[in-house]
Amino acid sequence: MTATPPDPAAAFKQQAAIKAASLVQDGMAVGLGTGSTAKFVVAELGRRVREEGLHIRAIPTSSVTEKQAREEGIPLTTFGAQPELDIAIDGADEIEPRTLNLIKGLGGALLWEKIVASAAKQFVVVADASKYVDHLGAKCPLPVEVIPFGWENVARQLGKLGAHVTPRRNRDASFYLTDEKNLIMDCVFGPMMEPEKLGRAILEIVGVVEHGLFLHMACQTITAGPEGIRTLTPQQD
Repeated sequence: MTATPPDPAAAFKQQAAIKAASLVQDGMAVGLGTGSTAKFVVAELGRRVREEGLHIRAIPTSSVTEKQAREEGIPLTTFGAQPELDIAIDGADEIEPRTLNLIKGLGGALLWEKIVASAAKQFVVVADASKYVDHLGAKCPLPVEVIPFGWENVARQLGKLGAHVTPRRNRDASFYLTDEKNLIMDCVFGPMMEPEKLGRAILEIVGVVEHGLFLHMACQTITAGPEGIRTLTPQQD
C-alpha cells in the first residue's frame, strides 16, 4: 500500500484519490488525470492492478501521467480503440460546490484533460477541501492554451476581456510548452459571475485552442480535509 505522505494537504489528496479509485470496476475503460491529486489515483489503480488483478484499460491526460501509468503496470489504450470511457478521474484547481464547475490547467494538461473528460460517461473530480470557492477565479488564474504563432495578439485580446495575462514560463524563463507544443496564458479575471459567457468569448479569439473552464462536466467531486471525506453532486436549480 502507498505510504501516507507527511504533508497534511498531500495526505488529504491521497485520501480523496483512494476513495475515487474505488469507483473503478473490473473491465472499465478509465481516463487518468494529471496533477498532484491525480497521481495518487494512478498509484492506487496501479496497486489494484498488481495486487487485486483489476483489469482496466486507460487513457492518460498527459505524457507525465502516461509515464506513471506504464511504471504502475496499468494497460493503456487509445481513442481509436476505445472511443468512450466508463469513467475519468482528475483533479481540479478550483471547484464551485453548487455547480461543480471547475478551473483546471495549472498542471498544463487542460486540453488532453478536457478531451478525456468529455469522452467519459462519468467525470469524477478529486481534490483536497481547499479547492472549494464561491466563484471560479477567486484564487487562481484561468489557464488558456494558445498556439505559439501570434500569441502576443491573443494575449491582447484576452486582456480586452478583462484579464491580466501572463505567459507561463519555465524556471529558465523559456516558454512552458504543453504536450501539443502550445503555450499557456495564465489569465487573472478575478471572481467570475458569468463563466459560460466568458468561456464562449475566449473561444471566439483566433489562436485560442482551449481554456481551463470545465463547466457542467463533473458528475461528482470527492474531497478530503480535516472533517473527513466529502462527496458532492451538482445541485439542480
